[in-house]
Amino acid sequence: MTLSVSQPSWNLNDPIPSLFFSNLSHLGLMSVTGEQGRSFIHGQVTTDISSLENDQWRWGAHCDPKGKMLASFRTFALEDALIMMMPSDTLALDLTQLAKYAVFSKADLVDVTDKFLLLGVAGEQAKTWINERFGPADNTNIDKEVTVIAGGLLLKDNDRFIIMMDKEAAAPLLTSINQEIVDATAWQALEIQSGYPNLAASHQSKFVPQMCNLQGINGISFQKGCYMGQETIARMKYRGGNKRALYILSGTSSETVSLETRLELALDDGFKKTGTIIELVQSGDQVLLTAVLPNDTADSAKLRIAGDETSSLTIKPLPYSLKDES
Repeated sequence: MTLSVSQPSWNLNDPIPSLFFSNLSHLGLMSVTGEQGRSFIHGQVTTDISSLENDQWRWGAHCDPKGKMLASFRTFALEDALIMMMPSDTLALDLTQLAKYAVFSKADLVDVTDKFLLLGVAGEQAKTWINERFGPADNTNIDKEVTVIAGGLLLKDNDRFIIMMDKEAAAPLLTSINQEIVDATAWQALEIQSGYPNLAASHQSKFVPQMCNLQGINGISFQKGCYMGQETIARMKYRGGNKRALYILSGTSSETVSLETRLELALDDGFKKTGTIIELVQSGDQVLLTAVLPNDTADSAKLRIAGDETSSLTIKPLPYSLKDES
């Protein structure tokens, strides 16, 4: 199945169309099966896998023994498999890390990315389109976080959806879409605006989950049993010490920005280098990104792209709270 995609016709500051479809080719899928598959993953990640219902999905992180993230992911069930969805470059490395420990459990870990179509659906008419395509005709409740459909499932994330469907079963679906399908950058812009921490492979073992706001999106269970890196993560919650957080930045740059690009913070006497870009999209001179910055960075702070004196970046509000309510 060959999927033709185009670049979004709107820029980053425009309102998004009332309905658009995005090919999520940047994401990968790991399948975890076996008699001890779920219990194995439960003991490796920040998410409480044991309490995850079939109609739920959760954020989570897989960490090294020092509590630094190797991957951030969405996780959910598909039939008898637990699925972990994350950037494909991260998955390639994280699967190898998990496999080192899986050999001691009855768990099978497989990269199933090539088996499925991942299609994002967003815009104010997204729910209407999803309901017409998958709702009453199939007696399906699309208001659940996870809904089983023929050949796959739907993930609902507030007012947008991810369709995960076997590629062979997806052909009629694609035929029914009578508009262009855009590339992944349109979806990534929405992920950034949601303050989500899609960790790239190049940032493995650099950040404890709280530095990327996993606690703010229900990606860390502080009640579950032991897991890899738990001591560091718990210490940051109960004893403090975390000095960084994920921020949303929007602005302009005449330079081509990448994950390796450095940021600079404006001070009274000049600029100082700060932070690490986690995810970004760029359209012309418009830039939208998430970055890990010192968590005392003021919301009114002015930043720029290092080496680009004409650039300007401002902090946008997070759509969730980082206040510790415990």
